[in-house]
Amino acid sequence: MKKLSTLAVMAVMALQLNAQTTTTLPAPDKSLKMTLMEALAGRKSNREYAQEPVSDVHLATLLWAATGVNRPDSKKLTAPSAINAQDIRVYVCRQDGAYLYNPSGNTLEKVSSQDLRTALAGRQTAVATAPMFLLLVSDQEKFGENAGEHTQLMGAVDAGYISQNIYLACTALGLHTVARATMEQEPLKAALGLTDRQILLINHPVGH
Repeated sequence: MKKLSTLAVMAVMALQLNAQTTTTLPAPDKSLKMTLMEALAGRKSNREYAQEPVSDVHLATLLWAATGVNRPDSKKLTAPSAINAQDIRVYVCRQDGAYLYNPSGNTLEKVSSQDLRTALAGRQTAVATAPMFLLLVSDQEKFGENAGEHTQLMGAVDAGYISQNIYLACTALGLHTVARATMEQEPLKAALGLTDRQILLINHPVGH
């Protein structure tokens, strides 16, 4: 009985840990009325951000637009990817830590308690004041044994699709953003637990 009691306690602890590290996002708001042409006309890069946090609904909507599931039956996404590898991982980095977006579950999985915004800003320190960054990473493992220079290029192209989705969604939501390649790669890889086959490509500071 004592052994079973110990196992039960361990199970409860595991459930509590999962509850603390995985957050279910609200449903994305798909009722935005801005047309595609209006979003294209209004799309621009902004490098100034208020301290006001981005709401969970805005975040869920932005992540869904970036690379959410738009065809549940086939689990395909709002952004195309080479051979449907779905290699781009989107990390949400805020003051309270870094989170990996799971499109299938519409959840955020906490992967670090560090505030990585300064490392993401790099030498362009002004953007570190943004309340949130979206970091796009190409997981070359998704291409299997065929991974190489050509799949690194595919990953960069795939990140470009998602980056444009982020721009257009931010325009429709009234948020500021800018696509950037500047960042401190090694500290970010260490903090996020990335391998050499997971390539940091683009980051987007986001805010009002």
